[in-house]
Amino acid sequence: MLLSFCVALLFAGCTSAQQDTKNDETQTSSIDWSAELSPEQYRILRQCGTEPPFTGEFWDHHERGVYQCAGCGSPLFSSQTKYESGSGWPSFFGALDSSNIRTRVDREHGMIRTELLCQSCGGHLGHLFNDGPAPDGLRYCINSVSLQFEHDSIASKEASPKGEQH
Repeated sequence: MLLSFCVALLFAGCTSAQQDTKNDETQTSSIDWSAELSPEQYRILRQCGTEPPFTGEFWDHHERGVYQCAGCGSPLFSSQTKYESGSGWPSFFGALDSSNIRTRVDREHGMIRTELLCQSCGGHLGHLFNDGPAPDGLRYCINSVSLQFEHDSIASKEASPKGEQH
């Protein structure tokens, strides 16, 4: 039963209201997302899919830097707010700039959740839960496929011998 539920979540898409991104004020009609994104990025960012837990590139990633939206490059999370939630997805206790992320109610699969979207491109990032660490108790649970990572150049210089660039 639990396995069936997990499989359903993995292949679930958005509601019809969520899938209508052409009328979204953050969208530009000139972007062909299917040409800009890999098929998996398209499924998750544009169709509200979910990657399987413990499989994404960033769930066990510990380098210093900034996590950006894979759709548009908007800065979303600092590595300083990433933590191990045990969920199998990258988890953060705060956004780099809360104005870069918007929320909406997700009522799919018999649950009421808070969906997280990129403010700039409207891409589906993941969900927000209230089971995170102090002080706010928030967990930003994000699909790795929705992210790209930019290394912190200062941290890279400090880690390199004699300050050599990577």
